[in-house]
Amino acid sequence: MAYYDDQSEDYLFKVVLIGDSAVGKSNLLSRYARNEFNNNSKATIGVEFQTQSMEIEGKEVKAQIWDTAGQERFRAVTSAYYRGAVGALIVYDISRRGTFENVGRWLEELKVHSDSSVVVMLVGNKSDLAHVREVTVEEGTALAEQHNMSFIETSALESVNVINAFQTVLREIHKIVSRKALAPDATKDNTVLSSGHKLAGSDEMTPRRGGCCSMV
Repeated sequence: MAYYDDQSEDYLFKVVLIGDSAVGKSNLLSRYARNEFNNNSKATIGVEFQTQSMEIEGKEVKAQIWDTAGQERFRAVTSAYYRGAVGALIVYDISRRGTFENVGRWLEELKVHSDSSVVVMLVGNKSDLAHVREVTVEEGTALAEQHNMSFIETSALESVNVINAFQTVLREIHKIVSRKALAPDATKDNTVLSSGHKLAGSDEMTPRRGGCCSMV
């Protein structure tokens, strides 16, 4: 979901956080949106989202970031929420190799449920656990290059590279949207360039404004 509002000159981008349970997706979001970290964070049930703003090239960009449940039993619930996403962060835990090995599965799910132009970043979270690391930086870099993704390691606990990760994805989305807006045939590919621009799918089930919600 990418909207351009002619009146307020705001962009609204939908970004999803995906990856196995307990890799730290919820804490990445809370660190980015509220600069908070919860040591007793519980597994997300269904989907929660936060809205965060930043300025890019003089325009206010608002990101509606969705935190999807990693548990297998909730995947049927969360799959509908890929619709309209223009960005995704695939998160794994550097101290748990199994979460890294499952990145391919999350990529396939993203491919099935989202637009082919979605901006994807691979995030190796919990860099503060380097002393028990099971996945090297080189492995993360190689996998990201293999699938044409950007890559970064973060620590939600220590607030390392969290803002950088989200803002890098948002800047790349903005670059793509701006390029489409300037194209002479930009009305193709389901893109509307008059009042209330729409890119990369429908968001009929997604609110224009929002704070946080959950769904069981």
